[in-house]
Amino acid sequence: MTLHARPFALFISDLHLQVSHPRTVDAFLAFLAERAVQAERLYLLGDIFEYWAGDDDLDDPFNRRIVDALRAVHDAGTAVCWMAGNRDFLVGADFARAAGLSLLQEPHVIEAGARRVALVHGDAECTLDTGYMAFRAQVRQPAWQAQFLGMPLAQRKAIITGLREGSREAQTEKLYETMDVTPDAIDAVFAATGADVIIHGHTHRPAVHEHGDKLRYVLPDWELDADPVRGGWIALHADGSIVRHDLD
Repeated sequence: MTLHARPFALFISDLHLQVSHPRTVDAFLAFLAERAVQAERLYLLGDIFEYWAGDDDLDDPFNRRIVDALRAVHDAGTAVCWMAGNRDFLVGADFARAAGLSLLQEPHVIEAGARRVALVHGDAECTLDTGYMAFRAQVRQPAWQAQFLGMPLAQRKAIITGLREGSREAQTEKLYETMDVTPDAIDAVFAATGADVIIHGHTHRPAVHEHGDKLRYVLPDWELDADPVRGGWIALHADGSIVRHDLD
């Protein structure tokens, strides 16, 4: 396997950035300044923020700090690409312009060497969680989003806080398998994209899974403000080689 000084692409997800987790924020900013600028492309595969209430919250000092850091990566010559997660699916065109990034629909396919790689966040493939799937179908509708974004920002944030609390309570009652991707859903992504590799996040269960002659890489979540500390990324090189990196 040949490693290159400038990776073709880096992939991260599930940082859940928030003011109350400053070490995680600092690690992400260091990653952007030291690692992301060395890559040709950076793919942010969802749940970068703990929540995003709408692009009219761009001037919040915390949000602006993150946006400016992403913009610096773009200005350094790295193409930055964003895929919505279940926490930050309301990121829109104003955010994209401010951060200098491209918004992706899923699945998104890229190629490097002989590799054909499909990118998804991962929540759409957790099909056993029927309650969440119904919720996801509702909130991804343009009409629902337009109505929600028409509410005052403070009201939206209050609603999101309630949803987050309800989600935490619901997760304690769900089976492990219910919150993971299903084989049928993964097979459907492979079939629809013709990919031989899938990279996704969402489940917070980093691993490499074999699906016949195909591979599925699961990204880690980032958490440096509690034990155990965890985080990392995946690098794809121009020859198609894939390397997993821990934060250390």
